[in-house]
Amino acid sequence: MTFQEYQKLSRKSAIYPEKYNIIYPAIGLGDEAGEVLGKIKKWLRGDDETEELTKERKDAIEKEIGDVLWYLAQISTDVGINLEEAAESNIEKLYKRLEEGKIKGDGDNR
Repeated sequence: MTFQEYQKLSRKSAIYPEKYNIIYPAIGLGDEAGEVLGKIKKWLRGDDETEELTKERKDAIEKEIGDVLWYLAQISTDVGINLEEAAESNIEKLYKRLEEGKIKGDGDNR
C-alpha cells in the first residue's frame, strides 16, 4: 500500500466535526506519539523480566505507530497535502543534507 492509498482509505474513518479540521487530528497526533514514547519508556524502564524487544512489545509499538500514521494522514488531507509527496520531498531534503555533511545540527535551513 502506498501512502496515497492509505491517505484515501483512512479518510473513510475520519469522523470528527469539520470545524475541528487540523485541530482534532493534531491533538490526536500528539497523544499517539506520546503513546509510542510511553511503550518505549516502559521497555527501557524494565517493566518485565526481559530487556529484549519481544514480539509483544514490537506489536504494541506497531499499533501505536499505526495510530500516529492515521492522524498524520488526516492532517495532511485536511490541509491538502499529498502524504506521498511529503515523504518524497523529506527524503530529498535528508539526502541533500547527507551529501553536504549537514545531517547533524539544528535548524530547517541547514
